[in-house]
Amino acid sequence: MSPVKTLTPDQALVRISRYCAYQERSHGEVRDKLYSFGLKSGDVEALLSRMITEGFLNEERFARAFAGGKFRLQKWGRNKIIHELEARHISSRCIRSGLAEIDNGSYRKTLISLLRKKFQSLNEPNLFRKRDKTARFAIGKGYEPQLVWEVVQEIFQDS
Repeated sequence: MSPVKTLTPDQALVRISRYCAYQERSHGEVRDKLYSFGLKSGDVEALLSRMITEGFLNEERFARAFAGGKFRLQKWGRNKIIHELEARHISSRCIRSGLAEIDNGSYRKTLISLLRKKFQSLNEPNLFRKRDKTARFAIGKGYEPQLVWEVVQEIFQDS
């Protein structure tokens, strides 16, 4: 492993600006990256403040991009998105703003699609166990248990 090369604050500013321009980042990700450049605490906080002031960093914008992306691309439910944003120390106001990116209609359609696909893929002869495994899968993806069971009852009542 090569030794860590220490950057000057000006060099770090150029690198971190590119890092933030590439995709939305949380404050914690940027702080960790700045420390990885070998900067002192005062320099890190000064650069972080500058990135926020110049609009490279915005916690609410990050939460919106994160929530929308995880839902659309990885089909995560709200609970999993909330948990992951909390783990990244995002404020509850920004989390609510991020969750507003998820349309209720498409949320339900995505859940139904996930449940049907999982139900078809299971090789379980016992119908009750098959429904249970299907529901547990969706709950594990972060969908609300009450909603999952409601949809399971609705779409698999005849199965």
